[in-house]
Amino acid sequence: MNRTISYVRFCIILFSLFLFGGRLFAQSYNEVVEEAMACVKEDSLAQAEALFQEALKMDPSNARNALLFSNLGTVQKRLGKADEAIQSYTMALNIIPYSTSMLLNRAALYLEENLTDKAYVDYCNVIDLLPENIEARLFRAYIYMQKRQYQEARIDYNVVLDKDAKNRTALLGMVVLDEKEGRYISAINRLNLLIQNTPDDVALYKMRANLEWEQQHWDMAMLDLEKAMKLAPRDVEIRLMRGDIYLEMNRKEKAKEAYEEAVALGASQAEVHLRLEKCR
Repeated sequence: MNRTISYVRFCIILFSLFLFGGRLFAQSYNEVVEEAMACVKEDSLAQAEALFQEALKMDPSNARNALLFSNLGTVQKRLGKADEAIQSYTMALNIIPYSTSMLLNRAALYLEENLTDKAYVDYCNVIDLLPENIEARLFRAYIYMQKRQYQEARIDYNVVLDKDAKNRTALLGMVVLDEKEGRYISAINRLNLLIQNTPDDVALYKMRANLEWEQQHWDMAMLDLEKAMKLAPRDVEIRLMRGDIYLEMNRKEKAKEAYEEAVALGASQAEVHLRLEKCR
């Protein structure tokens, strides 16, 4: 009796393996890829990763594998597997070395992982292929800024602005460069353009106020901070900036009021204590 039951179970297991295993083996490369893409759309990333890897093993010489490696890299990036993602992007680029989209993907990941020099090389390669590529120019300018290579950064920002005169990132980058080089009028003119384009942006008013403050144009700085305060009534930094400017103007009572408002809005005592001491 036991032998009969065991034999029946064996037959069931064998049939199941034949049925489902046969279905798996029957799947084509294209079907596995399609299933992987469906998993990506459904956010089933771990399953998508496994399926992409399976497809790559099924047909290692397939011309579509560059795209598969790229998709695999993007999935791995979303899964937090940075090293594996970089390796996948590199495999894709080994097949299509002049793919700007793949270079940009790997460069972005290099930057996230603080591999700045490697990101720089990828962005340079993109610019060699597409000299007016905005993404590559902006990120290379950012890298130049980190390295304090300001003239090189300015060249990249200018290329972007020649193509898109209202590009926010490039304009802000040029504001920072102008400030570092003492070109305050140019910096403020760029901020004026940005504010004209986005008049409800609190950060821009604070930036312009800071530049005006540096030039001791205190009344103009206060006007910008008042505009910012209307847009963001609970912004602590605005109160601190007002207090600092009042203190520099030797208006200690007004400075104290601004600092106390900052505390009431959530500023830490440590952040305000020394400032309040100067108001006595």
